[in-house]
Amino acid sequence: QVQLVESGGGLVQAGGSLRLSCAASGSINSINVMGWYRQAPGKQRELVAELTSGGSTNYADSVKGRFTISRDKAKNTAYLQLNSLKPEDTAVYYCNANTITGMTLYHYWGQGTQVTDSS
Repeated sequence: QVQLVESGGGLVQAGGSLRLSCAASGSINSINVMGWYRQAPGKQRELVAELTSGGSTNYADSVKGRFTISRDKAKNTAYLQLNSLKPEDTAVYYCNANTITGMTLYHYWGQGTQVTDSS
């Protein structure tokens, strides 16, 4: 079991920056991939960025060059740095972690943190 708690969301003007944090606890050594997803009103949840245990990253095209995912293993925390924010970045952002036990993939989610364009 992995527990995830996000923080850092808020109101920000277009062009501004924000850093989201995701504190992980529980079976953190079993985490294979950590990622950030977002869900805007009336839209499906979408992948924003993910980071594998080996250090590989993957970003949605819409955020490449603006967002950066990172992880501090000593603090058991993942981050998402959001720069050059746009109105369309407004959404609830969810932290995700997945683990593999045997042949079974498990997904864990945080409660979400709201990012809103205040322009």
